[in-house]
Amino acid sequence: MSHETQVRVYYEDTDMGGIVYYANYLKFIERGRSELVEVLGMNQREMRDRDGIVFVVTRVVADYLGSARLDDRLVVHTMHRAQSAVRWVFDQEVRRGAEVLFRAEVTAVCMTLDGRPTRLPKALRPTAH
Repeated sequence: MSHETQVRVYYEDTDMGGIVYYANYLKFIERGRSELVEVLGMNQREMRDRDGIVFVVTRVVADYLGSARLDDRLVVHTMHRAQSAVRWVFDQEVRRGAEVLFRAEVTAVCMTLDGRPTRLPKALRPTAH
């Protein structure tokens, strides 16, 4: 499954040159993942409060391919796949029109509130073939 999230570049997102500050791409893709989780029917606050589990990013591999600027309208494209019973991997791109500005592979794990790995919610676990 994939999901797209719209993002507008505000002044606060840019550096002194009016270009999106590199770390803000990580914020943009975080929003994309959060939106995808909601589309999948999960509420992260309920998961934390009711089930005592959260998603924790453990790895990001990123490529900066272009520069977004003030007032650009961007799309965060997010695809996901379960890698194991506890690991969730996202392939994400930030695009301006057809141009890919940023690409990342993000790995998250499902953790208990005391920091121990735990199984992904059943709807996200890989199926046996």
